[in-house]
Amino acid sequence: MAEGERNRPLSGVLMDEELTLTLGELCRSCDLPAEELLAMVQEGLIEPVAVEGRTWRFAGTAVRRVHVAVHLQRDLDVNLSGAALALDLLDEIRALQARLRVLESRS
Repeated sequence: MAEGERNRPLSGVLMDEELTLTLGELCRSCDLPAEELLAMVQEGLIEPVAVEGRTWRFAGTAVRRVHVAVHLQRDLDVNLSGAALALDLLDEIRALQARLRVLESRS
């Protein structure tokens, strides 16, 4: 990491499922070209939650999925299919952990 990058302040926006983004907004949020995001849609990694005319809208949580997928691709050399599978498995693990917490709280 370059010296200037270490001292640069971080900023971000909290995203949730109620927030939706257009493809352009998702491109800007993830700093990726539309072509890369369209490839992720084709692979099933992200999917539009609504279509308004000819405009796709994506859940705010798509930003996290895209960032994880980019990390898997760039840092671990995983292809899009592998990234989609990994993200689906991570989602399943989170859902199972939530169910386990509910079951443990009833005991």
